[in-house]
Amino acid sequence: MTASQKILAAHCGRESVAPGDMILADLDLVLANDITAPVAVNEYRKAGCGGIFDREKVALVLDHFTPNKDIKAAEQCKKVREFAREKGIVNFFDTGEVGVEHALLPERGMVTAGDLVIGADSHTCTYGALGAFSTGVGSTDMAAGMAYGKVWLRVPSAMQFALRGKPRKWVSGKDLILHIIGKIGVDGALYKSMEFTGDGIINLTVDDRLCVCNMAIEAGAKNGFFPADEQTLEYLKAHGAKEPKVYTADEDAAYDSVTEIDLGALEPCVAFPHLPENVKTFSEFGDIKIDQVVIGSCTNGRYSDFETAAEILKGNKVAKGVRVLIIPATQQIYLDALRAGLLETFIEAGCAVSAPTCGPCLGGHMGILAAGERCVATTNRNFVGRMGDPKSEVYLASPAVAAASALAGKIASPYAL
Repeated sequence: MTASQKILAAHCGRESVAPGDMILADLDLVLANDITAPVAVNEYRKAGCGGIFDREKVALVLDHFTPNKDIKAAEQCKKVREFAREKGIVNFFDTGEVGVEHALLPERGMVTAGDLVIGADSHTCTYGALGAFSTGVGSTDMAAGMAYGKVWLRVPSAMQFALRGKPRKWVSGKDLILHIIGKIGVDGALYKSMEFTGDGIINLTVDDRLCVCNMAIEAGAKNGFFPADEQTLEYLKAHGAKEPKVYTADEDAAYDSVTEIDLGALEPCVAFPHLPENVKTFSEFGDIKIDQVVIGSCTNGRYSDFETAAEILKGNKVAKGVRVLIIPATQQIYLDALRAGLLETFIEAGCAVSAPTCGPCLGGHMGILAAGERCVATTNRNFVGRMGDPKSEVYLASPAVAAASALAGKIASPYAL
């Protein structure tokens, strides 16, 4: 079995599982946000559910439209607040302590290696970076998960990505996952596990891995997975996670495909509109002027991302006519960036700094685009109308490329500065 399959076997009480098996698995954590939780609450009540399987294993995070942007958003959040209060949900996060969910939960030590996690948000696959099996589900599955602590899953087959070497400066996990999606397409890993192996893993930080697994869904994957190593275990211990259970693939584990990737050969790249697979390196395009830059989200809103951006922006000024939004993914990241002087660097460069929110990533608020405007974003999707008007354009890139572009007023490589 692969590592992902071993986790599923352990959670359904079997010695082994095989691709295609239907299993009923026990859950370690169930997650929803202010968009999906209200739907789940409706389904929960419609089904006549009365209890919560474990008040400490449900997380409700109000991160997409908070601070509430309008009356509808306020009503959505009110419904979740009332449900959390009624059911005594321990891990309920609202304005003032909230963070972007997939950055907040690892930071709080709420996921550990060997866990099985579902979330009513497609980017729940992020936690595979910590050696967990995590995947997005619909709000009906979320409702059942809250009530019974179980989920039906079809065991996925797997693709192996063997990583070698060490990435150059300014090349990050974002460039790795964009490179992969550019090669295999947005359905290249449809309902499969993307399992990362090889001696190159040691040269990727935990933040890099979180970014890579976050975007596994953009290749259609069921989950992304990195085996827990010393870096992972140190991260989990530092964040107070419970005792990990480390799973590794069998030597004879079956993979649908094996792809070798030399991390040292990767270049900074950009996903052009309107799909994450439309990936180009800087030798493949010319000047593209931009109107906005967003650095944040569950993909690249962590402290290390802002360190990278600040290194490029320090002592410089954002190009005239370009709006730059800095959105730390959690309150702790905001505080750390504040204490380290990074926020001062951003403000002096001409950036605007926001409280933690998903905001512009999904066209919610805090950075909506008008028709004809272009944005370089460290987010994870660039579909038509994703960040505003259907005639706007979103270009996905790393924090280094985003910061360099902010200074240049056009999509720019950090090597060009």
